Amino acid sequence: MAATSNSLLSLTLSQSLNKPRTRRLSLSQSPTSLSLSLQSIRRSNSITCSSLNGPNDTNNQDLPIEKKYPAFPTVMDINQIREILPHRFPFLLVDRVIEYNPGVSAVAIKNVTINDNFFPGHFPERPIMPGVLMVEALAQVGGLVMLQPEVGGSRENFFFAGIDKVRFRKPVIAGDTLVMRMTLVKLQKRFGIAKMEGKAYVGGEVVCEGEFLMATGSE
Repeated sequence: MAATSNSLLSLTLSQSLNKPRTRRLSLSQSPTSLSLSLQSIRRSNSITCSSLNGPNDTNNQDLPIEKKYPAFPTVMDINQIREILPHRFPFLLVDRVIEYNPGVSAVAIKNVTINDNFFPGHFPERPIMPGVLMVEALAQVGGLVMLQPEVGGSRENFFFAGIDKVRFRKPVIAGDTLVMRMTLVKLQKRFGIAKMEGKAYVGGEVVCEGEFLMATGSE
């Protein structure tokens, strides 16, 4: 009986150990069907990718360059800007607002053209937008953020009070689009002082940045 039980035990163990081997052998016995299934999966994936990406890429390549780049959105046009800011030609340096959150932040653009009145003198042989005018343009965007009734600002008593940590990274020339973001950092209503951070970009690269102080109060 002991010999019989031992033989049954060894047979059971050998069968359990051999089960994974039997499964592997069954997979290896049909390499043709396995390779065919893998090929069909790859083919279906390539068809799906080509159907999703192929026509779009082709259409995009066929588009003329003037249709590839969308225009900036218009949240506030020049007429609405003139209703808020007191500046006028030749000192209004904001053409369009493309993002606006009153009392918090704003993003605006200034289209720099060779017809801007500062280029004949800065400089005749190499037209470059003066850095101080980039700072002024940023301050005007800050005015758009703060000159709102809910914030407490008024065009009659809002002033550019100071700048700090201003850096000019790259020159801005005719043909560039200056994209400016101004964000309110701190507002002290008691003293009528607003601290703001500003950055100006051309082509996604920072060309000017700094910290700004705005003051509300009597002259």
